[in-house]
Amino acid sequence: MKILILCTGNSCRSQMAHGFLASFDNRLHVSSAGTEASGQLNKRAVEVMHEIGIDISHHSSDPVDKYLEEDWDYVITVCGGADENCPSFPGKVKHRLHMGYDDPSHTTGTDAHIRSEFIRVRDEIKSGFYKLYGQKIKPAL
Repeated sequence: MKILILCTGNSCRSQMAHGFLASFDNRLHVSSAGTEASGQLNKRAVEVMHEIGIDISHHSSDPVDKYLEEDWDYVITVCGGADENCPSFPGKVKHRLHMGYDDPSHTTGTDAHIRSEFIRVRDEIKSGFYKLYGQKIKPAL
């Protein structure tokens, strides 16, 4: 099953969702991209994922154009900007979903507060994507 996760910058939320889905089931072909890809991963996202045993440091921040011609079982947006600017896919998309999450990279304050927001969003993404996996993706495999 092929799943593409979209965000605006493809540096944080989409990367965490990508890491979680790939860790849930090795039969999934998961990719992530950005409508305005930043070209780099958010270091705090990499750190909070590493803390729970998921290494996303090898991921790349790719533009969505790289994936437009492919067929997808799911295209999932994780931020409002990507949802609003999601391009048309000439390839087939069986299911298009939006699962919005706050952007922890915009958090200000102390290092402890910023870190806590990254952890909160990470845990929300894990919960949301595990529910999707259990209810829709796994039964279809």
